Amino acid sequence: MKAEQILGLLPHRYPFLLIDRVIELTDDKVVALKNVTFNEPHFQGHFPGVPVMPGVLQIEAMAQAGGILASRAIQFDPTTHVMLFMAIDKVKFRKAVTPGDQLRIEVVPLRKGKIFKMSGEITVDGNVVSSAEFLAGLAEKSKVQ
Repeated sequence: MKAEQILGLLPHRYPFLLIDRVIELTDDKVVALKNVTFNEPHFQGHFPGVPVMPGVLQIEAMAQAGGILASRAIQFDPTTHVMLFMAIDKVKFRKAVTPGDQLRIEVVPLRKGKIFKMSGEITVDGNVVSSAEFLAGLAEKSKVQ
């Protein structure tokens, strides 16, 4: 799945779109890639001279991949509905992510339905850098305040 298709499924746009490409998508798994570049705005202040991708953005990348996965399980119009975080659990950061890394983001469903429970793991060069479980639910954009 290329950028145009991703943009059709996710409401996120630069600089907050954290999925560059989807390389595998089934009902039971999504694998996406994110190329981390020095030009990303968060590196200006996190941290000067020692650029590290914030962990919350890694979790967000997992959630965005999870949104793509959820779009296979339930049909919704991304112009009127959005998948929102509801909870994050069992978060672990094992290694710093720095410019030049390519994130391999794998998310699998633990429970499907109105509320999805998913498990995500990010690797760089085959090494786990972060992992988490999270809940996400579908909401009408007009009711999100």
